[in-house]
Amino acid sequence: MSEELNEVEVKTFSEGDKVTGTVTKVEEKQVLVDIKDSKLDGVLPISELSSLHVEKASDVVSEGDILSLLVTKVEDELLVVSKRKIDAENAWEKMQKHFENNDIIEAEVSDVVKGGLVVDLGVRGFVPASLVEDYYVEDFTDYKGKTLTFKIVEIDREKNRLILSHRAVIEDEKNEQKKKLLEQIEVGAVLEGTVQRITDFGAFVDIGGVDGLVHISQLSHQHVEKPSDVIQEGDTVQVKVLSVDRDNERISLSIKETLPGPWTNIAERAPKGSILSGKVTRLVSYGAFVEVLPGVEGLVHISQISHKHIGTPHEVLTEGEEVEVKVLETNEEEKRLSLSMKELEEKRTDQNSDYELPEETKGFQLSEMIGDKLKDYK
Repeated sequence: MSEELNEVEVKTFSEGDKVTGTVTKVEEKQVLVDIKDSKLDGVLPISELSSLHVEKASDVVSEGDILSLLVTKVEDELLVVSKRKIDAENAWEKMQKHFENNDIIEAEVSDVVKGGLVVDLGVRGFVPASLVEDYYVEDFTDYKGKTLTFKIVEIDREKNRLILSHRAVIEDEKNEQKKKLLEQIEVGAVLEGTVQRITDFGAFVDIGGVDGLVHISQLSHQHVEKPSDVIQEGDTVQVKVLSVDRDNERISLSIKETLPGPWTNIAERAPKGSILSGKVTRLVSYGAFVEVLPGVEGLVHISQISHKHIGTPHEVLTEGEEVEVKVLETNEEEKRLSLSMKELEEKRTDQNSDYELPEETKGFQLSEMIGDKLKDYK
């Protein structure tokens, strides 16, 4: 036994050797360790405890902990050792494998600094502000202590550079979700979505992880000058899927198709015989189209414009003119509305005819006038 003890006592270590030590005492700025197979005690400075800043050694280790250490300096009566360097060496090898495999790693945010977040992975990992989320974050204070998932986007051991991204994980998850949705979505489906972005030509709507375009022509049954006139970012809307281009990841949507059409219940809103006001929208050789309700145009056939004979509707009407019309016939299925201006003109003429001449003059004849004139020549 004494021979074995003597053999242990004379064993020495050199700078760069890896050793195992048991924590015997934790002081404010250093830790004392018992080095296995060594006659010398080990000293672990607080600066060599972690790759991150440490306020108190007791925050990192406790008495009785068994640590893997690297000898950094050999003195007469002690060994100066480092936990940080051995951790870093192991960590760099581990991080390199994660980087090559494109792995997702989980870690706690240890600190918030100017420009981003700091993560302890055995080596110091930095998350730039632009790589934390896929949206702008003004204040990162609440992120300290949070556990997040990351991907390594840059690694350079020589420069001690390890760049992480939580945003990459989020984007990968969204892309996977988008891929699944594109496979499952069917043309004709009616879905609920949220308006994400408005452009001059329409609005992009999020339908559960993927955006679809509602073209300006599909926003409403009525003519829309600007999408912002009828829709706002953040609005919750019902949309119908018009087409899906899986190869280019494009989805065409319609809000208009989910709304009651302008011709719905037209027989009730414009019943036969009713008199409506409208605007002349188009003049054609065979008549005039008049919009009597939003999105509803009816035809006043040229024969129904006036009692007078007219060659073309342009003789008596102009586009944009406000007119009164009478509904002759409605057909919701074919979206047809037959109108008349002549019948209203006829009605007014009949009403006015009773007051054109006194009752006693109605029998007056032209021949009587001529007869009186002939007397003068006798």
